[in-house]
Amino acid sequence: MSTTRKRVYGYLAEFKSASALYKAAEKVRDAGFRKWDCYSPYPIHGLDGAMGLKRSILPWFVFFGGMTGTATAFALAYSTQVVIYPTVVQAKPANIFTIPAFFPVMFELTILFSGFTVLFGLLALIQLPRLNHPLFASRQFHRATDDGFFIAIEARDPKFSPNQTKELLAEIGGANIELVEEED
Repeated sequence: MSTTRKRVYGYLAEFKSASALYKAAEKVRDAGFRKWDCYSPYPIHGLDGAMGLKRSILPWFVFFGGMTGTATAFALAYSTQVVIYPTVVQAKPANIFTIPAFFPVMFELTILFSGFTVLFGLLALIQLPRLNHPLFASRQFHRATDDGFFIAIEARDPKFSPNQTKELLAEIGGANIELVEEED
């Protein structure tokens, strides 16, 4: 017989509407919490700002991924068409001035490398794949995709205190406040 220990993941609180969630997010942000998130059935305009989230670093990753693709294509085309096996077509030169012939390959590899950088960079930044999330065990969280508006504050947040966090969520209008646990 195995005994599974449970560890506190955090608190989950439900809010009545999108505007109530927005206002509560501002208050949680102002309280100084860092490890928390909002869940709603649809995007809420301005919620990122209310949560105090910074712009993503993903566009920079994609830019450098695309530049890597461009450089790779140029190096590949130049080395194969000029250095290793000079291809002379209709007496055209086989040197650096044949770069317009490399543009299609450079374009394609730029797009390919950018696409792969988006895919793998996004997965790394949002820490996926994760096979199971502790919130899936909640009795009410399934409504986040239908008609529920939720804030979850994680226990790993430095400001988390079981009593004070629950009081804060109740104070800012949270209902059905639930302690969410995860298995170790």
